[in-house]
Amino acid sequence: MARPVDPRLWRYARSARTYLTLSVGLSLTTTICIVIAALALARVLAGVITDPGRRDIGSWTAELVIFAAAVLCRVIATWWQSRLAHRAGAQVVAELETAVLTAGAHLPPRELERRRTELAVVIGNGLSGLRAYLAGYLPALLLSLLVPPIVLTVIVLHDWISGAIILVTLPLIPIFMILIGLLTQGRARDTLVATTRLSDQLLDLFAGMPTLRALGRETGRTATTSDAAAAPDAIAAQPDRTTMQHRVRELGDALHKRTMSALRMAFLSSMVLESLATLCVALVAVSIGLRLVFGDMGLYAGLLALILAPEVYLPIRAVGERFHAAQDGMAAAEKAFAILEPDDREASPAPVPGSGDASPAAGTVTPRELHGRIEIREVSIAARQGSAPDALSAILLPGEVTVLTGPNGSGKSTALQAILGLIAPDTGDVLIDGTPIAAMDLDHWWSHLAWLPQRPVLVPGTLRANLELLGPPADSARLEAACRATGFDTVLADLPDGWNTLVGTGGTGLSLGQRQRLALTRTLAADRQVLLLDEPTAHLDPEAEERVLAALTARAEAGATVVIVGHRPAIVALADHVVPVHATVPADSEASVVDSAARAPSFVFPSEAALVVDADLADSEVGVR
Repeated sequence: MARPVDPRLWRYARSARTYLTLSVGLSLTTTICIVIAALALARVLAGVITDPGRRDIGSWTAELVIFAAAVLCRVIATWWQSRLAHRAGAQVVAELETAVLTAGAHLPPRELERRRTELAVVIGNGLSGLRAYLAGYLPALLLSLLVPPIVLTVIVLHDWISGAIILVTLPLIPIFMILIGLLTQGRARDTLVATTRLSDQLLDLFAGMPTLRALGRETGRTATTSDAAAAPDAIAAQPDRTTMQHRVRELGDALHKRTMSALRMAFLSSMVLESLATLCVALVAVSIGLRLVFGDMGLYAGLLALILAPEVYLPIRAVGERFHAAQDGMAAAEKAFAILEPDDREASPAPVPGSGDASPAAGTVTPRELHGRIEIREVSIAARQGSAPDALSAILLPGEVTVLTGPNGSGKSTALQAILGLIAPDTGDVLIDGTPIAAMDLDHWWSHLAWLPQRPVLVPGTLRANLELLGPPADSARLEAACRATGFDTVLADLPDGWNTLVGTGGTGLSLGQRQRLALTRTLAADRQVLLLDEPTAHLDPEAEERVLAALTARAEAGATVVIVGHRPAIVALADHVVPVHATVPADSEASVVDSAARAPSFVFPSEAALVVDADLADSEVGVR
């Protein structure tokens, strides 16, 4: 948030607008109470000292009542403002988190995979720092805009010399605040980056822990105790390897150092501002004292200037002190606004069709009847190095099984995303029944297809709820046939609650093979014209694979368009049409973003269209009801 009051905050957090209006009114009330209380107190003190005949409470009843009322009003206004600030802080954070989560759900799969940790940090705890911004920094900022001019005007009207001293010394505090800000610039941003990096590493560690445990590498040791005893010299001669444990510790230490450095700078800057404000008030007090001694000013004017002088510096000093407390939230807000308002408008997230946010875009085509003929024309999609796929052309016909083959990273899964309309090709086009997919109503298109990724999406709930993610099965006979084909009928037979069995996130409670069987059952039982399957027989034994492929062949013979990404000979032998997929990515380079991102938990974004997206693999299963 480059500006003290960023208009983007009020745009995305509507509750902040009401709070800002009320906060301005309460700040103005506080300012008026400060002036009234100072006038009453100075009048009482000066009168008691200079007029011996009025040294009783009864002589100053009106002034004391006004003073007490002003103090009480100031206390109430400050308390009310603080209460509103805490409530507004919670509401603003909730609204921004919802907006960022919605915008993140609408990001293209590749962009979502790239920014998944950033989203997790910003939504998880980054934006909570905005509460300090709204509860501390913003009220202090409003007071600094209202109190100094009004109070300084009152002082000048009674003692222009004190007003001149304050007018000269007051800019010193903002100047030092700017210097401190330049010195600490980027510290909060660096801390957020360090937090994101540590979170990313921990997510990778947790996601890969089962594999590490299976390989006996969860402790990060390079050799077993028996190996070390057998060949101690050889083990000692090996250089230390950087393990996951060491890496996480290094990142944690870096985050600790950055956090403590930011705290140290905040405390030091507060001390500097306090010392500077104290010296400025001392100059005013010395000036008033000398002029009182020599009789150059009245006691009432001197007391009034002395009482109000600290009030001029206090709000500006508070802004500097509370600025650091809000830095973390402001840095997270910058990240949030970068997601909500990306600079590259072409890459900005578009509303998901069917989500209820908008009606279908003007110019989209909704065919009355969809046959399922898919034509891919010279489609190329940029990858890390080159394109994956590169100049892919194919015609996928109803009633046929088409298999996409190619090495890892060649863009097979990306080609499926292009067919779905989740990724726009850099060159070329995808046509559905002769209509470019960019011109189609994706809500209508998704209602005719099912997508089975390499890692199926399973949501917490019952098995039946997961089965119906693509909509209720066409009929019980098809569901039973799908269960027999995938072997999921034997799984159900072993479960006492059957379809009412509860599973956790990602299918926790089922084995990897059982999850695959459930996802296959869901796909085969769905009444969809187009089936897109990515490695559908992974984790299945040869006998189960044969039954699944037979069921897919039967769906194709019934008129469905079946597209399979696969390598196994049985899948290739099944195909009516084999489409080789090539990429310009070097063979020794890392796989594309789509094929290399199987690391973190899946995200499911429900909508009226029941769009289900596995963002981490960028391989999703889409079902639209």
